[in-house]
Amino acid sequence: MLATVAKALVWILPAYVANAAPVVLAKLLKRKTRLHPLDFGCVFLDGRRVFGDNKTIEGLVGGFLAGAAVALALERLSLHSLPSGAVLSLGALLGDLAGAFVKRRIGMKPGDPAPLLDQLDFLMGALAAHFAAFGELDTSAAMILVLLTPPIHLATNALAYLVGLKQHPW
Repeated sequence: MLATVAKALVWILPAYVANAAPVVLAKLLKRKTRLHPLDFGCVFLDGRRVFGDNKTIEGLVGGFLAGAAVALALERLSLHSLPSGAVLSLGALLGDLAGAFVKRRIGMKPGDPAPLLDQLDFLMGALAAHFAAFGELDTSAAMILVLLTPPIHLATNALAYLVGLKQHPW
């Protein structure tokens, strides 16, 4: 069982990194340059921003590159493949964007907590993208990840808050 959990965590690691990297990049880049929102400040039909200021071009590109770099490193160790890791990374970022879109539609501001949506949107995006690209998904690994990701996400967010990377511990 422990081997199955470890294998699932290694497999999803590019998505975890892709999801976390924009937070680190935003902190580093905000000191030097203005970031560019993905929605360019545009509003949706409801008059609310599509994604908000926290979803940036720099975060999307940087998150994807960070996740792909992890996939490449894992491929060198014969633990992953670059195509799979790249798809997981992109899917994670798109899932996070979908979560932000939903939060804006229901009137939530960036940074407002949305239990489970905040912890699982990127994971669902990664799993869906992998299935769409490769036509297969290890359902036992997916179930393990659905159970483990919320506490892992909460713990890493609390750590990011403690070291000054995030404004909120969630």
